[in-house]
Amino acid sequence: MAPLDIRWHASVPSTMDLAAALASEGAAHGVVVAAEEQTAGRGRRGSSWASPPGAGLYFSFIARPSPQATSPRSQAPTLSLLTLAAGVGVREGIAAASGLAPDLKWPNDLLVGRRKLAGILAEGHAIGTREQAIVIGVGVNVQPAAYPPAVAERATSIEGELGRAVDRDMLFAAILEALSRRLAALEERPGDILQTWRAASPSAIGTRVEWDGRHGVTAGIDDAGALLVSCPSGIERIIAGEMHWNL
Repeated sequence: MAPLDIRWHASVPSTMDLAAALASEGAAHGVVVAAEEQTAGRGRRGSSWASPPGAGLYFSFIARPSPQATSPRSQAPTLSLLTLAAGVGVREGIAAASGLAPDLKWPNDLLVGRRKLAGILAEGHAIGTREQAIVIGVGVNVQPAAYPPAVAERATSIEGELGRAVDRDMLFAAILEALSRRLAALEERPGDILQTWRAASPSAIGTRVEWDGRHGVTAGIDDAGALLVSCPSGIERIIAGEMHWNL
């Protein structure tokens, strides 16, 4: 794997915003913006991501998929699968460095039991052009921290689960290596991502979910990465939206 261009900061509002600005300026694939602390970290659909100083890994990875990969005519739906691929890579990096193998929950969470260990956010920029980029934001809870009450009741950390310290530098390197490898292979072997993701996501089948006043039971993901939900009216295909999971 080619060396990555990692840009460290002590404290930033959001690594996603910095990485997006770099992407718009032409930053290459593999540029990584990382910080000890985020003061305005965010997740999907505008939610906040608590980022206490030194308690986690907070970084954003600039990916530059080929224009063919994100074309509607492409046989490999890599753009729609990119968040799933990132989840697989982050999970594999955590497992390699710590021995802890969290579950994946569609589309972007890593859980231990019912508690969130890590989250992933993918945002596209100039999609469909030669300058297109995907910024992948990753937040991993490494140490127990004083989270806000609403976060503390549903969050966990690697060290909290293991009951011992982990080497943050080794963990970061392992996650970046696995993430880079999974992204590099995605265009050629999307089926590998699907197979691995399905095996690591018990909640993707047989879990009751609610969204937009509707309800059903998860029935897996399709080959484009959409969540399938069995409803009284039939199978619904979910590609986005806020869902409540009865885990």
